Amino acid sequence: MPIKKGNLKRKPSRISAVAPPLKAKKTRVSIPTSEFQRAKEPGSVLTFGQGDVGQLGLGEDILERSRPALVPNLDNIVDVCAGGMHTVCLTSSGEVITFGCNDEGALGRDTSKSGSEMEPGKVTLEGRVVQVTAGDSHSAALLESGKVFAWGSFRDSSGTMGLTVKGIEKVPLEMLPGINVVKIASGADHLVMLSNEGHLYTCGCGEQGQLGRVPERGANRACRQGMAHLLVPGPVTFKPTMRTEFEDIWAGAYCSYAKEKSKGRIYVFGLNNFNQLGLQSQKCQFHPVMSEAFSGKKWVEICGGQHHTLALDSEGVIYALGRKEYGRLGLGEMCEDAEVPTCIPKLNGIKCVNVACGTAVSFAVSDTGDLYAWGMGTNGQLGTGAEDDVFEPLLIKSKQLESRFVMQVSAGGQHTALLARDKQ
Repeated sequence: MPIKKGNLKRKPSRISAVAPPLKAKKTRVSIPTSEFQRAKEPGSVLTFGQGDVGQLGLGEDILERSRPALVPNLDNIVDVCAGGMHTVCLTSSGEVITFGCNDEGALGRDTSKSGSEMEPGKVTLEGRVVQVTAGDSHSAALLESGKVFAWGSFRDSSGTMGLTVKGIEKVPLEMLPGINVVKIASGADHLVMLSNEGHLYTCGCGEQGQLGRVPERGANRACRQGMAHLLVPGPVTFKPTMRTEFEDIWAGAYCSYAKEKSKGRIYVFGLNNFNQLGLQSQKCQFHPVMSEAFSGKKWVEICGGQHHTLALDSEGVIYALGRKEYGRLGLGEMCEDAEVPTCIPKLNGIKCVNVACGTAVSFAVSDTGDLYAWGMGTNGQLGTGAEDDVFEPLLIKSKQLESRFVMQVSAGGQHTALLARDKQ
């Protein structure tokens, strides 16, 4: 995802057409437990960073915040996602609230009234939502019925792709009719969906291999098939002899991660130019490959920025790998790029429950409700009150956090969103 404000434009889009319906089957894979390690009770939303298009939800007059600020009139939230230039929230009653830039439909609602995009507003969906995700210029929601809806647009190196072959979708569109989905994950411009049968489906931009099902020669809109094979959700296939089923998925900005069910092995695909997938070769991976670097640990959450990855294991320990610049790894100012998951010394003795990556920033939430941040300080996205880069995890202190217990953090293009509850 772009770093400078002037460069922050939406990334590749994915189309939301539909894959052939499959016969409904009994659920064999439950929603991953890592999802329940986030918000176990409703809380409030705090935001900081750049807010020039309303992504902070603080009104037209507040264009930036360098420390966490409480979003007014937004309570009973159980999930929050910061997109490229917008924010998506999920209420305890299963409703979706959005605010920020709506140029390409990322808010999923009518914002024709002047200033309405800067105020939290409800997205109309046909049922109760249990998970939300956000990319650079798209958003998605998983309903308790197993249906997935998305809206907005994907982008690639040539510009806007649209969400479907019809173009930008400004209201929610069902993505996989006939398929029961248990989890979704959004990259900058791609969407990954995990079915109840343990199968993977993807759509969106595939230029870096993040779809895991499109060969390099067919991964851009100039190929013979056009964009339909990118934007129409399709299954990620394996050799017939490999009866691979997955139990969890995550997405980085330009890559994807999937946790195999039987042995917990991590399969990866997408951009690997700084070994952020834990693979020795720095080539883009256009089909799933098992990452040996992730072997030997039980991973509960993985996230990826532009060129780095953070992984949280079942013991609450965070590991980093990928590019070192701006301090995004948290391994110190004099560290080298990390080719394998590397434990972050500054967090030794601190049990973490949630991690998040932005373009060149990183965050962690401890089991005691503390927020740690490191990486590029531009735009005030770290919440330190300054714009200096931070090379090791720094405990974020502010008046708004003194009485609050942080439960979840999400990093967007130039802003950050927190979910927190009152300590009492």
